[in-house]
Amino acid sequence: MKKVIFSLGLFSTISAFAQQNNGSTDSTMKSNDLEELMIQGNRLQTPFSEATRDIQVITQKQIQSLPAKSLNEVLSYISGVDIRQRGPFGTQADISIDGGTSEQTLVLINGVKMIDAQSAHNMMNLPVPLSAIDHIEIIRGAAARIYGINALTGAVNIVTKRGKRSSVTADLQAGSSFQSKDEGDGSGMYGGTSAEITGMFGRDQQSQLFSVAQSDYNGQRYNSAAKNTRLFYNGNYAFNEHNSIQAMAGYARNHFGANGFYAAPGDINSEEHTESSVFSLSSKHTFGNFTVSPRISDRYGEDDYRYYKDNLNKARSLHYTNALMLELNSSLKTQVGTFGFGVESRLEKINSSNIGEHHRDNHGMYAELKTELGPKIRATAGLYGNYNTDFGYQLYPGIDVAYVLNGYWKISTSIGSGQRIPSFTDLYLNQRPGNVGNALLQPESAWNYEGNVQYNKGNLQFKTGYFYRNITDFIDWVRDNPSQPYSPYNLGQNKMQGMYARLQQDFKVTDTQSFGYDVNYNYLNPSFATSTEKQSKYILESLKHQLVAGIHYSINDFSFQIKDRWLKREMGDAYTIADVRLNYKVQDFLLYTEVTNLFNADYQEAGAVPMPTRWFSLGLKYQWTQH
Repeated sequence: MKKVIFSLGLFSTISAFAQQNNGSTDSTMKSNDLEELMIQGNRLQTPFSEATRDIQVITQKQIQSLPAKSLNEVLSYISGVDIRQRGPFGTQADISIDGGTSEQTLVLINGVKMIDAQSAHNMMNLPVPLSAIDHIEIIRGAAARIYGINALTGAVNIVTKRGKRSSVTADLQAGSSFQSKDEGDGSGMYGGTSAEITGMFGRDQQSQLFSVAQSDYNGQRYNSAAKNTRLFYNGNYAFNEHNSIQAMAGYARNHFGANGFYAAPGDINSEEHTESSVFSLSSKHTFGNFTVSPRISDRYGEDDYRYYKDNLNKARSLHYTNALMLELNSSLKTQVGTFGFGVESRLEKINSSNIGEHHRDNHGMYAELKTELGPKIRATAGLYGNYNTDFGYQLYPGIDVAYVLNGYWKISTSIGSGQRIPSFTDLYLNQRPGNVGNALLQPESAWNYEGNVQYNKGNLQFKTGYFYRNITDFIDWVRDNPSQPYSPYNLGQNKMQGMYARLQQDFKVTDTQSFGYDVNYNYLNPSFATSTEKQSKYILESLKHQLVAGIHYSINDFSFQIKDRWLKREMGDAYTIADVRLNYKVQDFLLYTEVTNLFNADYQEAGAVPMPTRWFSLGLKYQWTQH
């Protein structure tokens, strides 16, 4: 806690000094980068400056300045987002928002849903390297009206690069804890390397992005080695100003030691191999004020868990899943506002050694209106209707309203609802004596109420808000005592109250010198209305307090960033993680070094997996853009 107090004191000192400077901002965190950014919802696109609910955006400039080796680590710095890694270096992680479970958060790539019908543990098996990302959008609260099923507590949409200019980015990195390997885990020190190359061919009518990434780490403790491969393509071609076509394809392959992931301490010699692929083909057609965009996409996944990696004939779990998605999105601009409406279908199936063979279909329909009620009020309202072949019909309405007080202040409020369909693991898993599914489960449903106040003037940005969420038929894995297997049940109501505040300020001291700071705090207060005293597997590990703060500074070709995270979970001790990154630019090359977990904190995020101790990395990045 002393480290946190020291950091806040340093931020206050910098802020007081910086008030003497009135120059415009020129740092990687400046707000001007976001003014014209379009929020890439599946339905109605909205400029970031006109958003009517709380949406956080992290840009490519911000990503490349962070002390982060993977997408998981990037998201760990976002207010309200909880990344719980079982394997570091981008191997495996669960993602949740505002105290929800990993099953209640939806992840998308360019609007294509990455839902894994087997388990949300595989949802972050994504094919997109960091250098291929343009920006990331984080939307909080139940969002069925915007994204359909499983966006119960929020959604994360990863938007990849596109543009009219060609570019090449190559990034090489090596790192180590400089600790000797454990007995029986080979010789030498723990460490590893990573490399990624992203190239984009851009012209007025098209952009074609290709990206490949490979990381190979021998671990950070016994049986934690990881080898990850990413391949990604995204293409956009405009026939004319009214007709265009888009294609996306990606492949991710992860092999990693799974010591402590699911069944510690007996799984010390376990291993997991996962593969996932995604394909999408869409087009966009404009006829006057009417726009229509059909899309077909598919996500396939394989999960091979080997409890004994040296004996594949015993305690091995094999899962093969597939989801075919069909969508038709459209919008119509009128004097009243912009109407959006469309339909979607999701056809899921699984073939598994301990879940069985199952399939189900999900069909949705939505209608939405975005309008302005005078010069100061913006509103978006809509309704999403859903039919699932296993669970029947549901309706989920939502409305967002923003009131612009003046050029600096904005007040927003939203009411949203959503649903989470149980996974095939929830329903049918037979993994005795550890876990057993429950075929009688019903979907979770939620109502989310939120209000916030935003101030934005010059180089200062501030937002604070409150939300209340009520989930009915809440699902958790529980058991009566340690001698019984865990099994999921609809336990009743899960109510969550939360408050958040975000402060950011950037300064340009001279033409060659700038600095800034950011402070983000999130507080969560859950309550449970259940009729059982069963032992929970997941819910008591959600975040209670989250404080993320940072300083960034640059002078000429040198820059550095410090990020500090203070986290307190419901039933765990608080811990502080400090990370540092230093950069030096020479023409098209960037030489950088990172130190993560600077103070060598001892902490866990998921399972029985101790996270890496102090880790040192050295990297070289080449960036070329056509002029």
